[in-house]
Amino acid sequence: MIFNLLYKELRLAAHPNLYTFTLLGALVIVPAYPYGMVFLFGCLAPYLTFMYGRETNDIYYTALLPVKKRDTVKAKCLLMILAQMTQLLISLPFAVLRVHVLPNGNPAGIEANVAYYGFGLMIYAIFNVILLTQFFKTAYKVDMAFLLAIIPAAIAVIIMEVIVHFPRFEWLDSVLPAIMFRQLPILAVGIILYIIGMMFAYQVSAKRFEQVDL
Repeated sequence: MIFNLLYKELRLAAHPNLYTFTLLGALVIVPAYPYGMVFLFGCLAPYLTFMYGRETNDIYYTALLPVKKRDTVKAKCLLMILAQMTQLLISLPFAVLRVHVLPNGNPAGIEANVAYYGFGLMIYAIFNVILLTQFFKTAYKVDMAFLLAIIPAAIAVIIMEVIVHFPRFEWLDSVLPAIMFRQLPILAVGIILYIIGMMFAYQVSAKRFEQVDL
């Protein structure tokens, strides 16, 4: 049942820009570009989909189907996870390629390295938890939910981009294999926070949505 709902999300509920912004993981090959923007695009895409769903009465339509409210929330969560993880997977070959074609580094901010992906997962977790839990209070007011979610996510992106310019944290900007090995704990923390964050967001959002009178 849940896979049928996810299929419905992909075919009917997803805004076309969800797929466009997912492909923007390739931006890590662009020279002198703040790669944190990739994660902001990964946050903007679900917002556009939620807003699109509001205008097309997607939540109301899904509620008329013989499915539990919790499954509706789960399908939305899985759609966000699928889009964001696909964006990261698309970016990986370009991140490897840029080391060879642009060996002089990224003067605009952090390199697309192990720490970058760890921070990115943390940024996604912050955004997803706030957006989902706030949206499913009403299953309608997506604009306020997005505003509350994007501000801390954007602040986290700015910190990630700026911190590597300080000598003490230059190791976060390295693409040397030995240094990236040192960055692995950041990636591990990012993975853990993302998983825990999505589980928390689902549980809270499902509980709140069950109280919503459509």
